[in-house]
Amino acid sequence: MTSRLETLAKLYLQSQPVDISEETKNELCDWLMSEFQQLPLNVQFSDYMRYETVVEMFADIEQGHLWESAESYDSAIYPSPFYGFAFLAIHDYDHYQTGGDFNLAGEIKAYQATAHRVKSLEIQKILYSEIVLKSAAYIYLGHAPEQKIVFP
Repeated sequence: MTSRLETLAKLYLQSQPVDISEETKNELCDWLMSEFQQLPLNVQFSDYMRYETVVEMFADIEQGHLWESAESYDSAIYPSPFYGFAFLAIHDYDHYQTGGDFNLAGEIKAYQATAHRVKSLEIQKILYSEIVLKSAAYIYLGHAPEQKIVFP
């Protein structure tokens, strides 16, 4: 019997990347900027800092601070690495708000919190690919998968 994790991971790994329209990319970036500006945190870029557990990350968030690692900023859908940085900060704050761990259940909880604030189905699908499917692939493989957006 195939586990939910394996099913979601394979959806990501075996799907072809989709083309995202410029209009949708712009809408996503506008939404990310708006969400980022509402974060009640001092978010800082780091070349080396990476949270191994949510306990470490939650402790920093409770102090009003969050480090974001440079390793995941790059994405073909963003016109600038800043948007990847903003996405990670928003996503990590959603982990904090939902109490979700870095496991599949925690990623799904964080996705649901984020998707609830997005009106666009296209952006919800991008976020599902980025948060749930890519995370499932990461957990399944034990390392970061190829970066892509998929709509299986």
